[in-house]
Amino acid sequence: MAGIARKCRPGVGTTPTPGLILVGDIQPLPSQKMMIEERTNYDEQEEGQRLAKAHQRCHVRCSPLAREVHRGVSQHTNGFYNVLAWYSLNLLIGNFDYRGGMVKKTEWNITGDSQGKPIRHMPFVFKNLHPHKAKPFGISIIRHEVKYEETSLFSGYPAKRPFYPLASDVYQEVIPSIGDQYPYPVKCLMLYMGTPVYALPAGNPLISILSDPARLPLFVAIDITVGETSLYADYVFPDLSYLERWEFHGSHPSFANQIQPIRQPVVAPIPELVQVFGEEIPISLEAVVLALAERLGLPGFGQDGFGPGMDFKRPEDFYLKMVANVASGNKPGEAVPPADDAELQLFRTARRHLPPAVFDENKWRAAVGEQLWRQVVYVLNRGGRFEDYAQGYKGVHLGHPYGKLINLYCEKTATTINAMTGKLFSGIARYMDPYQDCLGNTIRDEEYDLTLITYREITMTKSRTVSNYWLLSVLPEGAVLLSASDAQRFGVRDGDHVRLVSASNPTGTWDLGHGWEKPLIGSVKVVQGLRPGVVAFPLGFGHWAYGSRDIVIDGQVVRGDPRRGRGIHANAAMRVDPILKNTGLSDPVGASVVFYETRVKVVRV
Repeated sequence: MAGIARKCRPGVGTTPTPGLILVGDIQPLPSQKMMIEERTNYDEQEEGQRLAKAHQRCHVRCSPLAREVHRGVSQHTNGFYNVLAWYSLNLLIGNFDYRGGMVKKTEWNITGDSQGKPIRHMPFVFKNLHPHKAKPFGISIIRHEVKYEETSLFSGYPAKRPFYPLASDVYQEVIPSIGDQYPYPVKCLMLYMGTPVYALPAGNPLISILSDPARLPLFVAIDITVGETSLYADYVFPDLSYLERWEFHGSHPSFANQIQPIRQPVVAPIPELVQVFGEEIPISLEAVVLALAERLGLPGFGQDGFGPGMDFKRPEDFYLKMVANVASGNKPGEAVPPADDAELQLFRTARRHLPPAVFDENKWRAAVGEQLWRQVVYVLNRGGRFEDYAQGYKGVHLGHPYGKLINLYCEKTATTINAMTGKLFSGIARYMDPYQDCLGNTIRDEEYDLTLITYREITMTKSRTVSNYWLLSVLPEGAVLLSASDAQRFGVRDGDHVRLVSASNPTGTWDLGHGWEKPLIGSVKVVQGLRPGVVAFPLGFGHWAYGSRDIVIDGQVVRGDPRRGRGIHANAAMRVDPILKNTGLSDPVGASVVFYETRVKVVRV
């Protein structure tokens, strides 16, 4: 496979050529064989009929493969190569750029630049709007997008902790790296919209790090509640919920159409109002950032923060410029029409209940200018910009094809060294054991006979869903799922309580600090639809903060509700890497944290 490269382009069809390796009975679709020359007189109807027949043949030949490469492929220590195998199979069966096949995300641009280059017709190119911007330097705390052997930290293999030259946003590495003070000590951690202690596999070792001022002198959280992670912060600033704030969601590689949903405030904020740069705004992440900038006298904020005549004193000074970019389109000629008077009146009426600290039409208009204002209103009235459905497809092809060279052999990966082993990563899909430590040693845990996985109840999909009492009344507590054969083997029935234990948590408890523990105990539900040898628990239950217990704020007791603490949250049973000792298992290439491989036992209580 190492020499194969294909280009997905409509109207290409040739016979296989030397060097093209076909695996088993899988063959490229007639319209997608390796490109040698363009075919003339392309007939889309004829091509569609040929494609349909090819897909029918492919369904018979490849359906066993399709069944094996479904959800959860990435959250293992071999996750990158699972995903690469999945993509390779899609490539071999001609599944890119066709209706019903692999889709790339296509979104309306918000920043005004693409791949680091300004989009000339965009009204606001943010990278050019900061008068004295600073450039980042050095190595990030998670050591992403940098090669260990090219740093001054290099002292042979293994490194003290993994490096991730091919990945970014390595969530599980932030706090453990602070704990190890590698690659350097950290003086302050600011956490926003996250709860790694609760959400991460093996999040329990993070508690001792967050609680230790010697390793983390200052911990500031910005949160809508006192959650399982912000519970350990020195300061907690209130934030805005999804109904009170701005957010640009972008797209996802499952949407064929070009989109940009835009969340915007629809209710008056619950938190108090504060004054920053002389402006009254709700306390929030944005208020904290602006207040720090004001106190420190940072450039790029306040009067003329974006340049002459463009202040940056309020959140909408920033966000509405993004909306204006969306309204302008990614290419010249793609701008939306201006809102007419009726739409403008609808816009005002829909926001008449919002306080001036949130909606002031004159200030919103000033953020983008009179010329762009009605186009901004046009986009906001629709909750974003969404391409017409028909534009997502062109006959049997996608309207926004990937259309680039796709390699089965990934040279960048193959020439990258694993900082822990000193060996090169593989550049092609290959089998690797799914249960390994960061040195590549297979973990046995042979005395633990069940594999732990998670699932989601439709009424409890997130860690914060527990605050919705209508949903909680439907299912007050999640269950530990066991197959009927395993339940019979262990002598347990529906409603019995069991404790989950593992090699890295043999007591089956959350050690929450200060002598406080929460056991990993849940009630059993016996099912026929679970594979024997697997045990599952639902996410979202088993809180020890998030309003589940009393807390004291400024001398005032805020009563908790025990209903929020019911059930089990078993992430603390998930395997800690035996080499790192404070981090869950991770994929060394793509950096996915491992949710699906921990070996556990159930103990009846």
